[in-house]
Amino acid sequence: MIHLAWPWIFLLLPLPWLAYRFLPRAAQARQAFLFAPSVVGAFGDSTGDKARQRRWPLLFAALVWLLLLCAAARPQWLGEPVELPESGRSLMLAVDASGSMEIPDLDLNGSEANRLAVIKQVAGDFIRRRSGDRLGLIIFGSQAYLQAPLTFDRTTVAALLNEAEIGIAGKETAIGDAIGLALKRLREAPKGKTALVLLTDGRSNAGQVPPRQAADLAARAGVKIYTIGVGADRIRVNGLLGSRLVNPSADLDEDTLKYIATSTGGTYFRARDVNGLVEIYRRLDELEPLQGKSRVVRPVRALFMRPLGAAFLLTLTRVGLGILPLRRQWT
Repeated sequence: MIHLAWPWIFLLLPLPWLAYRFLPRAAQARQAFLFAPSVVGAFGDSTGDKARQRRWPLLFAALVWLLLLCAAARPQWLGEPVELPESGRSLMLAVDASGSMEIPDLDLNGSEANRLAVIKQVAGDFIRRRSGDRLGLIIFGSQAYLQAPLTFDRTTVAALLNEAEIGIAGKETAIGDAIGLALKRLREAPKGKTALVLLTDGRSNAGQVPPRQAADLAARAGVKIYTIGVGADRIRVNGLLGSRLVNPSADLDEDTLKYIATSTGGTYFRARDVNGLVEIYRRLDELEPLQGKSRVVRPVRALFMRPLGAAFLLTLTRVGLGILPLRRQWT
């Protein structure tokens, strides 16, 4: 259906007549030295009816004024009502993009892939499932940056995660700063309905805030933190003396990640492969269930450009056909 957002605009309909009726007319110049002949004067006076010549400009002006008022009233097309789930929960995702995330120790679709590439795919699916939640995204390395503020626009958050590159925030890892930035963005959300999912593959070796101190601040603020340690336990690498098994996750500080999770009421997860990471995000769906009230909205599409465009075309037509007199007096 068509809806007018500002119908009171039509109270201005008699404004041109009121201005013509009550405002004083402009004074005519007594002396003139140049006259520009009008189109009507050149052709209409000798062949047409003068009354008709006066009536057409008024009709065109009235129609243009009516179209302008229709555009100013903000006509809108209201679509069918759509029910949107709304849990009231605010989830912040903090993703490590430091240099160690480039280690290709995970399998993705049958081929080796670095840790960040796998996280983009699995966490992207998690984001798209969180209908009704407000989601935000933090990318951290040597510094922590807010990539997406809390929003219901899950598509944009997933796209911004997919655009993240290794080293974009520095090569080191500032876990404490990432938690601090998340707390700053979650402080206005209702307590008890906020959570942070922090994903990293190393230990904190940069930043201004120690991770354990940041966790204590989160506990006092009522923000639950789920921590995920990513990386395989062993991979085979080739060297000068042949191949050997190494642990690519030797730098993972599990003790700190466990402390952050338990002190805030969250859970620590260990993802050693893609399937493990998928299972972790499934568990997160259970721990932070998708439920809550719904709200009904109606899609709105603005239509003001149609009457506005029609008024513009009529004005061009009026001038082009010479329906309004073009006589001007130059003094």
